[in-house]
Amino acid sequence: MTTTGRSQPLGDDETVPAQRSWWDTEADDYYTEHGRFLGDDALTWGPEGWTEPELGLLGDLAGRDVLEFGAGAGQGSRWVAGQGARAVATDLSIGMLGVGRRLNAASDHPVPLVQADARRLPFAEASFDLVFSAYGAVPFIADTAALMVELARVLRPGGRLVFSTSHPIRWAFPDVPGHEGLTARFSYFDRSPYAERAGEVLTYAEHHRTVGDRVREVVAAGLVLDDLVEPEWPQHNPSTWGGWSPLRGELLPGSLIVCAHRKSLQA
Repeated sequence: MTTTGRSQPLGDDETVPAQRSWWDTEADDYYTEHGRFLGDDALTWGPEGWTEPELGLLGDLAGRDVLEFGAGAGQGSRWVAGQGARAVATDLSIGMLGVGRRLNAASDHPVPLVQADARRLPFAEASFDLVFSAYGAVPFIADTAALMVELARVLRPGGRLVFSTSHPIRWAFPDVPGHEGLTARFSYFDRSPYAERAGEVLTYAEHHRTVGDRVREVVAAGLVLDDLVEPEWPQHNPSTWGGWSPLRGELLPGSLIVCAHRKSLQA
């Protein structure tokens, strides 16, 4: 019997194996469904469809050492490499990285692909000038405060962190694209995770934090918050992606993009 909905608190010891298994199983189908929208060598920040060339959040990339965590098939990393950066992509799921290997083979900008838990990155301290992710890892990890500490660890002084995730306000509304998704039915302040189970076995989970929680976690990790971007739904995107849709996008933010940096040694 499959059950879905809000859950009692879940730790990473339970959610990490579930996420790995889910994404391994779904990797090929996910690419079949969303690959054309995301592009194979492109950085698309979320279901709204805004790309990095349009938003310009990463800054100058030429000659930079860049990490994409929660990279999926590494589409963003290949785009970054095409701008002259030295990029590496990590993901928890070997299935998603398998898709990435196929895309690498057809790309002019293949990138190294590393299976890694974003909470325990296999890189030395201060290895990267830029760390980024488009909807990777952050919504799927229970202890995102610890994740921010780990991301700060691998950043060089002055280095930049940029990540997108589901906008926290969405947790107050049903996750459906039509009119029924426009009425708040849950408490925004209820941090209960969303969980899917097959019997007693957890198969998938997402974790909720408020905007304030996200800000405090970034600052507590020793990072300086530069911007919180809430991209509006573009008129040129008619697509529906799960609970994201033009109808809801006209009224509610769907994504939150957090931009921060590690303090420089002179600061």
